[in-house]
Amino acid sequence: MCAHRSTFLVLALVLLLALLVLSGVRPYDRATWVMEVFPIFIAVPVLVSTYRRLPLTTLLYVCIFLHALVLMLGGAYTYARVPLGFQIADYLDLARNPYDKIGHFFQGFVPALVAREILVRGAYVLGRKMLAFNVICIVLAISACYEFLEWGAALLMGQGADEFLGTQGDPWDTQSDMFFALIGAVCALLLLSGEQDRQIRRLTSAALREAAPDVSAGTGRRPRSAETVGKLASGEQRQRVETGNDP
Repeated sequence: MCAHRSTFLVLALVLLLALLVLSGVRPYDRATWVMEVFPIFIAVPVLVSTYRRLPLTTLLYVCIFLHALVLMLGGAYTYARVPLGFQIADYLDLARNPYDKIGHFFQGFVPALVAREILVRGAYVLGRKMLAFNVICIVLAISACYEFLEWGAALLMGQGADEFLGTQGDPWDTQSDMFFALIGAVCALLLLSGEQDRQIRRLTSAALREAAPDVSAGTGRRPRSAETVGKLASGEQRQRVETGNDP
């Protein structure tokens, strides 16, 4: 693993944790902050614990970092009160704060890249069209589950869930939330699929080189597990088949 990349990711993690603490110092509503940033409390331990065994592309780590910033800002102010949203509303002459739609755009954009990377590297889906279809289906499923969570929060908390829901009186808020997640997923696939594939190939090549036995030293040591290398290699093979470069 490149030392520069590792240093960059460690610094990003430290910055992320510092901003997370800062966002929780004096949030507008403590319960809303906890619910909004809760995905970060799940994602960070998972990403840290799997970094050595199955590292992700730098592109995906950066996108996850940006998504976390969106969540923290929404948690600190509540989505209906984020100052950036008011500025956008004034500029576009909107009747409501649209920051929640930015959040749902990222809810589609970043999970699309996560799902795509898992599917590509595991060689679970063959064919770029079927890959895109599966990614979009996964994103919409995640978005629907999130709406179920909001519904459950509304039933359990009653009026106390208003800040978390952030509907701002919009009767079509649920549908528009899922639509923005769909837009985010499509944008991610159109804009970043090529770069993600390039980074996956570099990551795969580096992993295969590290996994080769150190014959000169006579150790035969494999720094990565056979499971990890197998997954990376199968993803590389899938990409070769798709591009017609399979030997």
